[in-house]
Amino acid sequence: MKKLRVGVIYGGRSGEHEVSIASAAAVFKHLNRSRYEPVAIRIEKDGRWGLPDRPPTALAASEVIEQGRLASAHTVRPGKEAHMVAYPSEDTILTISRRRTDGDEGARVTGLGLDVVFPVLHGPFGEDGTVQGLLELANVPYVGAGVLASAVGMDKAFMKLAFAARGLPISGYRVVHSHDWQANREAELDRIATLGYPVFVKPANLGSSVGISKAKTRTGLTAAMDLAFEFDRKVVVEEAVPNAREIEVGVLGNDDPQASVAGEIVPAPGHEFYDYEAKYLNGGSTPHIPAALDEPQAAEVRRLAVEAFRAVECAGMARVDFLLSRDSDRLYVNEVNTIPGFTTISMFSQLWGATGVDYPALLDRLIKLAIERHGEKQRLKTSVL
Repeated sequence: MKKLRVGVIYGGRSGEHEVSIASAAAVFKHLNRSRYEPVAIRIEKDGRWGLPDRPPTALAASEVIEQGRLASAHTVRPGKEAHMVAYPSEDTILTISRRRTDGDEGARVTGLGLDVVFPVLHGPFGEDGTVQGLLELANVPYVGAGVLASAVGMDKAFMKLAFAARGLPISGYRVVHSHDWQANREAELDRIATLGYPVFVKPANLGSSVGISKAKTRTGLTAAMDLAFEFDRKVVVEEAVPNAREIEVGVLGNDDPQASVAGEIVPAPGHEFYDYEAKYLNGGSTPHIPAALDEPQAAEVRRLAVEAFRAVECAGMARVDFLLSRDSDRLYVNEVNTIPGFTTISMFSQLWGATGVDYPALLDRLIKLAIERHGEKQRLKTSVL
């Protein structure tokens, strides 16, 4: 059987660049070489695309982050670790051409001759529909959500609108735009204060808890807003769920999505919530899989995970995050991550491992789902003539 040539795109122009590198390293390590020929495609922090001389090997985000710090200390130019990437100018990464075959005219990818693309990108310019749009134009199969689901899943404000439209339980929130914040901070602070304190302040289009703060006072809120606006022009402020547990579920599939067992993230002492440091540095959190839920709670969280997946018209995969109040036992859908962390210790892979799908089999499923979805789209008409 011919090996499938899989283009693994990683890195990216976002605050989650390092996390993406670690996720991609795990994908390269576990792709079955008897079935796949992986091709490394790296996007630098400044947006340049390149073909590395070797794929990434650091399996932990903390290791990648430390490499970046060392590189910065040695004045290596931003976005390029000293040992990681060569940029052969004669190599073409993607060429999109149009050709007619047996009456079927459409765009095709040449250049690297990729059979399928696996975007292992987190955050803006990769998880938000931009790369997915490029791949749609190129008419190449790709793993994960399409343009719409990627865009909605990246924008926390529109995601909440989609959840609300489907009747899913969400916490109270406010959306603030940079222009309004700069024009009248006091008015925006008054509007947010109706949620009560504490609140969580988040850049609308980012993940991995980058730029997120917990604000307990008006002064703290001001500082949190300023920080969030360093990463985005739109900020979402959420009402804090009292005494909350952080529950996560993996979803896998296209038209018939399935949910994994539920897991729980417990931040280490000193972390008030599951922040960036708790996720990737210094052992700041402990996963509990399966989560300590009674049978009705476990069934409900899995049902809601599939409903949230469908609410944004997702495909392929997602990790759905919940907040469960210890005080009221109320469950709130927090967000959908259309390209979740993909290291072997990331919750998505661990959740599916606990459900009976190990990491290599998970990659097989995702690639198969990508090719199936692409095949269905090829049967659609693009002309009325």
